[in-house]
Amino acid sequence: MTSQIPTTPSADQIRRAPKVLLHDHLDGGLRPGTIVELARAQGYDALPETDPDKLGIWFREAADSGSLERYLETFAHTCAVMQSREALFRVAAECALDLAEDGVVYAEVRYAPEQHLEGGLTLEEVVEAVNEGFREGERQARERGHRIRVGALLTAMRHAARALEIAELANSYRDAGVVGFDIAGAEAGYPPTRHLDAFEYMKRENNHFTIHAGEAFGLPSIWQALQWCGADRLGHGVRIIDDIEVADDGSVSLGRLAAYVRDKRIPLELCPTSNIQTGAAASYAEHPIGLLRTLHFRATVNTDNRLMSGTSMSREFEFLVEAFGYTLDDVQWFTVNAMKSAFIPFDERLAMINDVIKPGYAELKSEWLFQKTAATSDSSRHTG
Repeated sequence: MTSQIPTTPSADQIRRAPKVLLHDHLDGGLRPGTIVELARAQGYDALPETDPDKLGIWFREAADSGSLERYLETFAHTCAVMQSREALFRVAAECALDLAEDGVVYAEVRYAPEQHLEGGLTLEEVVEAVNEGFREGERQARERGHRIRVGALLTAMRHAARALEIAELANSYRDAGVVGFDIAGAEAGYPPTRHLDAFEYMKRENNHFTIHAGEAFGLPSIWQALQWCGADRLGHGVRIIDDIEVADDGSVSLGRLAAYVRDKRIPLELCPTSNIQTGAAASYAEHPIGLLRTLHFRATVNTDNRLMSGTSMSREFEFLVEAFGYTLDDVQWFTVNAMKSAFIPFDERLAMINDVIKPGYAELKSEWLFQKTAATSDSSRHTG
């Protein structure tokens, strides 16, 4: 029997808690200092700032526009410095290390190989450079006392016409570090059904895919992603709230699409800070994640773009703890949801939950017992 003490976790406990990340963009998580160094080495002179601190602030402010389209424009600078094998390797290694030091034990990091070909790399060379970088980051993390496993998701840009090619690429590397497929980019005017051949291919290959849907565009985007394309997960999916009605007396009724998403336990890759930046939510306290958690949707917490949002998994949970009064039990609930929804084999997911995640939270939740003993001991010593 576990404790039911409703303790609010501290920032330190949240950082130390094992966390699982399903929605994080490689080109949205670079260190500002790395961007400056890579730009200088490659002769890229279009950065808005060359001081790392000021550049980090610029990215966050540029992303705070309330527009998904404006938000996406910031990626021109990060992608520009990710056009060589060495740059991709470095960025991937730093990504894995940064996540591990934030307490992330499993992550699926996505990127679009087609956006990294300007330096002459092939699609295969891009994938191999990133995979090798993730392995190096995992190794460095182990040396520093952290454990993390990183899987790659290959993304096709929804405004382009290479989805089937990228899906085939993802499938060819499925046993070499790539765990699935995705499409991303501006939703309006580019429905997921434009890439139906890619999704049908992935299904025929018994492979996994997620689709960016229900972020800037509403319920039709979610419906198409699920019922036409057969997505395993919804990238964001925050607009499912549009199919949920809360009456004045607090009673809740679900539309048929929302009920389907909940009944089928379709994972929602929710990204609170990013959703606020792009106008999908007004604030943390008003973010749909609160209601979706209460209604037991398969909700997960994610970073989306750590650079543009100035965030981390720990910060996302800190904001939610403050907004909704979440306890460590709630943080564990979101984490287990994410691990259940990962694109690695069932037995490996189960092992992560039972051998890493649950023991980690049990240790954190037991700390109050020893803190109470320590406080009593200190009090006795000072008054004795």
